[in-house]
Amino acid sequence: MDTILIARRIVDLISDKKGEKIILSDLRPISPIADFFVIGEAPSDRQLNAITDYIREEVKADFGIIPQQVEGRGEGGWVLIDYGSVIVHLFEPTMRSYFNLEELWQEAPVLVRMQ
Repeated sequence: MDTILIARRIVDLISDKKGEKIILSDLRPISPIADFFVIGEAPSDRQLNAITDYIREEVKADFGIIPQQVEGRGEGGWVLIDYGSVIVHLFEPTMRSYFNLEELWQEAPVLVRMQ
């Protein structure tokens, strides 16, 4: 299965649920841990939970896969959904600023940037 298709679908799913500041980074040139990071944010814990649930349901329906692991919930301001080759990070804005993944992984080419 082409992991770029999964990653791009996740970008669309976050956007469908009104997620903001979505970035798709290509980690393949710089790291063996995953092929892609999808990073997005939402202003509330309820919206983070809704986006998380929506991604899990739709990726399972579209590709027949479930996450290897899900860490966190919206109430904590951060959720990680691990599909192996595609890792999704969803944040509330203050937590996103705190973790600053875009700077930590700034060498990774950005394939999609949506405001």
